Formats: sequence, structure tokens, C-alpha cells
Amino acid sequence: QVQLVESGGGLVQPGGSLRLSCVASGNIFHIYAMGWYRQAPGKERELVADINNADSTNYADSAMGRFTISRDAAKNTVYLDMYNLKSEDSAVYYCNALMGWPSADRYLEFWGQGTLVTVSS
Repeated sequence: QVQLVESGGGLVQPGGSLRLSCVASGNIFHIYAMGWYRQAPGKERELVADINNADSTNYADSAMGRFTISRDAAKNTVYLDMYNLKSEDSAVYYCNALMGWPSADRYLEFWGQGTLVTVSS
């Protein structure tokens, strides 16, 4: 079993900052990539940013220049630093991970439960 546990969400004023964290635990052999998605009410889940085991990053246009994704491989943890937050950033943020095992012929995808970010004055 693998678990992804997010933390760091909350209420922040427009222009403020937040750091989200996600820790992966359980029967982990190899993490290929971890990332953050978000889903606002009435909208589809969308990629915010991801990072692979070579530290190559990918950002949504909406996150570029305001958000920074990073990881601590030794702790199986991924972070999302969010700056200059806007009301449209309000959403449930989900952690995502792609993991592999010697017995598997493809990467398996895992999701966290989500953490709510609300940007409001």
C-alpha cells in the first residue's frame, strides 16, 4: 500500500503565499515523478506542476512564475511554494505520484486526499 498525505492548505489573502507538502509512504520502491493538480468547484482537475526523478519540472501556464515545485527525494516529499496567490487559485490541491516496482511493467499512479486552498480577503 502507498499513501500520499498532503498538508499546508488553508485560507490566505490575495497576494499571499502558501507552501504545500506531500509525503509518500508505504511500500515504495521507485518514485518516477510527483506533482500537484488542482480542482476548483465545477471545473475539471488540472495539472499545476510536476517534477521527475531527474528534477525536470513542468508547470501550467497559470503557475509559471508564481509557483515553484521542489522535492526531497530522501524524504519522498514534494513541495509546492505558491506566491502572489489569486482568487482563481482557490481549489482543492491534490498530490500525485508515479511509482514503479520490478514486478510491474508500467508506472502506477497514486493520489492524495487533497488539501483545500482558499484565496480570499
